Amino acid sequence: QVQLVESGGGLVQPGGSLRLSCAGPGFRLDHYAVGWFRQAPGKEREGVLCLASSATTTYYDDSLKGRFTVSRDIAKGTVDLQMNSLNAEDTGVYYCAAQFPGRLCPPPARNTYEYWGQGSQVTVSS
Repeated sequence: QVQLVESGGGLVQPGGSLRLSCAGPGFRLDHYAVGWFRQAPGKEREGVLCLASSATTTYYDDSLKGRFTVSRDIAKGTVDLQMNSLNAEDTGVYYCAAQFPGRLCPPPARNTYEYWGQGSQVTVSS
């Protein structure tokens, strides 16, 4: 059973940056497709992007291209979401999810990823 842990959330001012990390202690996340999702207050959970084991990035929300990027930290065993130029609309709980095999990113839905983290709160406010 893969357990995912997100870290790095918090309060940031508009225009600022945050980096979230997703770890799967004891598991090789580089063998999985790892997706990032977010859920704003009062809204449905939505897909942000996914990093496949092939190192291909799939954006579930094309409007985030240019501000959000994803990378794998091999040394730490994490998949990191870098978020820049944040605004209030980016506020929400951010989740990472993993699916094996990971060569291709699955569609952005709850039932297409088998493993989920508990979420990390990101608040963009002055």
